[in-house]
Parts: sequence; structure tokens; C-alpha cells
Amino acid sequence: MKDFFTIIGGMGTPATESYLRLLNKRTPAHQDQDYFNYVLVNHATVPDRSTYLMDHTQPSPLPDLLEDIKQQSQLNPSFFVIACNTAHYFYDELQAVTTVPIVHMPRETVKYIKEKYPNVKKVGVIGTKGTTTDGIYDRELIKQNLEVIKPTDQIQKLTTKLIFEDIKNQNYVDGELFHEIVKQMVQKQGAEVVILGCTELSYAQELAPELEIPIADSQSILVDKSIELATKLRKNN
Repeated sequence: MKDFFTIIGGMGTPATESYLRLLNKRTPAHQDQDYFNYVLVNHATVPDRSTYLMDHTQPSPLPDLLEDIKQQSQLNPSFFVIACNTAHYFYDELQAVTTVPIVHMPRETVKYIKEKYPNVKKVGVIGTKGTTTDGIYDRELIKQNLEVIKPTDQIQKLTTKLIFEDIKNQNYVDGELFHEIVKQMVQKQGAEVVILGCTELSYAQELAPELEIPIADSQSILVDKSIELATKLRKNN
């Protein structure tokens, strides 16, 4: 297969399925051949990223992610996407082992905010505790002179419940809880836009969309970037 890209997914699997659904739904296709060529690596056994970032004595996901990038690079994809926000903590190490460009999902998300909401100054970030504390989004937001709004301990507890107890453990999206988390980030923390910094939250947005509050859905943005790059690839060849 030529002119394809590789998706590193499985973190978790329902969230990766959400990426694929959006990708295929948004692709302007009228026949089989109109869809894009891609390889999905659904590496479900990668150790939990947030658990490791909060406690480095726990198994690291980096060796598995490095193995995926090295193996897939031998197939010569045109680019990689990683369907996991927290995994981007290791972005520099992963990009260092391949000449194939890896799309930086947090960077693309912040770019989207600057373009869609040019007057916004305060950006909220919700996700796993690993993502909200490890600076993945902080660095990108600060580069753009945007103020980073973090969740309170209570908001983080609710978000952790939604991600791990509901979605990862039961594949269940509590729409009311999801909406309450987002609203609290605006009403209590003063965020003007809320980044969904976890693909499980993007999954929740797909199934129970928040329509009133400005959202920067990182995985949805990654889908659009994937389509943009894949379309250019097809036109150039």
C-alpha cells in the first residue's frame, strides 16, 4: 500500500473507534476508493499513561510506543497520528526515532483555538490527571500567550470518574456528568474555551455533545488534520 498514514491507537480502544468513525464520516467519499489509506495500530496493552506520569515506579508506556513507531516506520507511512493526548508527553522521544513526521495533537489543538477564538485569553484544560499536571498543554498555550486554567480537585475527581470508572471501565458515557464538568470549568474557573485533553472526553463529546460552551475537542481536531494531510498526499500523487 502506498500513500497512507499510521494511527497509533488503542489508548483506549472505544476512543480510537471514535477517531475512526469521525475520520470516515468526514471523508468526502462516494465509493470505496475515495476513503483514505491508513494502518491502525490498536495497541490496547500499552501501560496506562496517566498512571505512569503520576508514579514513575509504575510500568512506562514509552517502550511500547517506541516499538510501535519503529515497527511502523519500516512500512514508510507518510505521517503518524497518536490517538492519545497523554502519550504526547513522550513526543520528542518518539519523533527522535523516526524520520516520519508525527502530528502533535496538543499543538494542533492550541493552533485551532488561536484561529477560531482569536480574542480568547483563558483556556481550560480537562483530561486525565497526568495530562492536567504534566504540562503537555501548558507549554503550547503559554507559547501563544494564553492563560492556562486548570480544574479544581473536585472537577478533576469528576473527570477521572468519567474517564476511568465510566468510559474505560464500563464503556459508558454519562452525558450529564460530562456537561457538568465542562460547565464548572467555565462558571467556577473562568475558562473561555475548554480543551478536551483526553480522547475519552472526545468520545463523550461525540456521543453526548456539549453545544453551548466553546469546546476545543483535541481528537476531532486531530481528525481534521489527518484529513487535511491525507488529502494533500492524494493530490500530490
